[in-house]
Amino acid sequence: MTTNTERKRLVLLGLLTPATIFLSIFFLGPLLIMVVYSWLEPGMYGGVEWNFYHLNYGRILGWADSKYEKFDPVYLEIFLRSVRLALLTVLLSLIVCYPAAFWISQMNEKRKTFFLFLIALPFFVSLIVRLYAWVLILRPTGFLNQVLLWSGIISEPLEIIYTDLAVIIGMTYVFIPFMFLPLYASIDKLDLSLVEVSSDLGATRFQTFVRVLLPMTMPGVIGGSIIVFIPALGNFIVPSVLGGAKVLMIGNLIEQQFLSARNWPFGSALGMIMMVAILVLLIYYVRLMTRGEKSINTPAVQETN
Repeated sequence: MTTNTERKRLVLLGLLTPATIFLSIFFLGPLLIMVVYSWLEPGMYGGVEWNFYHLNYGRILGWADSKYEKFDPVYLEIFLRSVRLALLTVLLSLIVCYPAAFWISQMNEKRKTFFLFLIALPFFVSLIVRLYAWVLILRPTGFLNQVLLWSGIISEPLEIIYTDLAVIIGMTYVFIPFMFLPLYASIDKLDLSLVEVSSDLGATRFQTFVRVLLPMTMPGVIGGSIIVFIPALGNFIVPSVLGGAKVLMIGNLIEQQFLSARNWPFGSALGMIMMVAILVLLIYYVRLMTRGEKSINTPAVQETN
């Protein structure tokens, strides 16, 4: 006769088994294929040759033999540009969402529900449709330039479309809900009496924000930043629509290698390097933020001299 503990284990095993099988087939399976393909020789007309071939990584990292493959620093430049645009997207999303989440958290329940619905509303419209709407807004004859010309702020149209700025605007627009929701969850749990105590002890608004509000909402900041950074780094839809051929990110490069160049091993190698780089950056980022949180997470409110 099984005990209650054994029954709970069996129930837990039954609940976890379908998810484990699903992840094994549709995540670990394709990942394993990409790892294997990244070390194989590209075929003459696509596909792979089943020969060990380390020069896929050599083309990116610099040990390629010029007799077979040529090292080109442009791949590292594209990766660094992708990291820069992703970080700027995270920063801009944080600047937009933090005050908005704080403002909405102070509303009554009816207004909160309405504004949370507005945050989720873009998910009901196709991403491609929304991005092409931004093309109409940002192009030289678009709404933004027409308003600026009419108001006399500029004398000639701004070249925004097909630039880094257009890609940052587009990715910020797409990923704002992913930044907002973790921030809102952290801010909504705040004990605002600590803010009043901080003011009573003589702290300025800036000191209150740095020593009380920011440490208490840091889990939401870290979570939102990670959720935005990962898809922004590998995004290829937004750069394709708003960046055109002028703004190439690592996701577009991987797409080109698989679909246009038909160089599956090199595309797999690019994907593996991006995945490893993301893991390293995230581990460093989380450790850095945890260390910073410990250093400032002394008693939430301190007396100021």
